[in-house]
Amino acid sequence: MNGNAELLNFIYQNSQMGIETLHQIIGIVEDNKFKERLESQYREYKMINKESEKLLNSNGFDEKGISAFDKIRTYLMINIQTLTDKSTSHIAEMLIIGSNMGVIDAIKNLKKYENAKKEINELMDRLLKFEEDNIKELKEYL
Repeated sequence: MNGNAELLNFIYQNSQMGIETLHQIIGIVEDNKFKERLESQYREYKMINKESEKLLNSNGFDEKGISAFDKIRTYLMINIQTLTDKSTSHIAEMLIIGSNMGVIDAIKNLKKYENAKKEINELMDRLLKFEEDNIKELKEYL
């Protein structure tokens, strides 16, 4: 697989994980203002995911989604972590940790695939900025 496909698949998988995670968490959250913030993030992850899928297909690549194992593992981790604490603060902390991991991976991939097509790097930059913005927005809920 070439660098363009690898970077696009990273974007695709990262945004898919955001969609999966937020879909589950939105069903747990009770604070309406916090829920609205998460729904906004959910919509942006969906847009980034669709854009990465479009770029994958238009460049002749197949999208490689997150594995069933990773989906189940994430689902179980969220359930375990919210079993005794469903507070807005705790959920915000969980999401900040996830977004921090996304920021680190995004920066690594931008450096690794610096020669990728301009439009792919721009989408990666968009995802990076989005993850950084999520962290800033979620801090108010700690």
